[in-house]
Amino acid sequence: MKIAAISDIHGNLPALEAVLADIERQHVDQTINLGDILSGPLWPAETADRLMALDIPTIKGNHERQLLTLSENKMGLTDRFTHQVISERHRAWLGSLPETLQLTEDVFACHGAPDNDLVYLLEEIVGEGVVLAEQDAIAERLNGCAAAVVLCGHTHVQRSVRLDPGQLIVNPGSVGLPAYEDRVPRPHKVEAGTPEARYAVLEHKGGVWSAALHSVDYDWRRAASLAEERDRPDWARALRTGYC
Repeated sequence: MKIAAISDIHGNLPALEAVLADIERQHVDQTINLGDILSGPLWPAETADRLMALDIPTIKGNHERQLLTLSENKMGLTDRFTHQVISERHRAWLGSLPETLQLTEDVFACHGAPDNDLVYLLEEIVGEGVVLAEQDAIAERLNGCAAAVVLCGHTHVQRSVRLDPGQLIVNPGSVGLPAYEDRVPRPHKVEAGTPEARYAVLEHKGGVWSAALHSVDYDWRRAASLAEERDRPDWARALRTGYC
């Protein structure tokens, strides 16, 4: 069995289309979307339309929760723009999505950690950046989730980790935003260092799950130009370079 995992699209439709085309070449059995789908100064409504038509298993991320629960005046710039351009039909779709999903008997999907969409499951904040967390810390954040494979997103860091019992934890990286700055729980940056779109393919063969991490080129210059037009130079730099 082969499963493609995508995450953190952030309304970047050209990146999504490039990733979907690459997934087609992988001949997977299933594709799953791990959340943070629309929020960004790019193509949120168009991205929603594409994914609604595609109808793949999809979970909410923290940005979906924020779009559905915060008042507009309490939203950050990214969610506020998205809130203003998506329709009630899009909001209804977001509201129908689960927070986590047991995709198969072996595969569990969450956005951050199994019980919190804001937790960095595989990373620790050190200084102004992030590093791989210790296995004990990862196991604690799993909070008893014993699935053979746990898929997570949120940090945009493409990473595959196998814990001592053999449990495989995979973050496919971000389809649409290769770098960002955050102030929660304290100021830090996450930077992929290149502008490509990212995803992962999980394969079950000989009784063992493995992960292949993929990077896909796309027209990131177009996405960066649109971010600039919408007065988001921070996004434009991240999209062009993979750095904040």
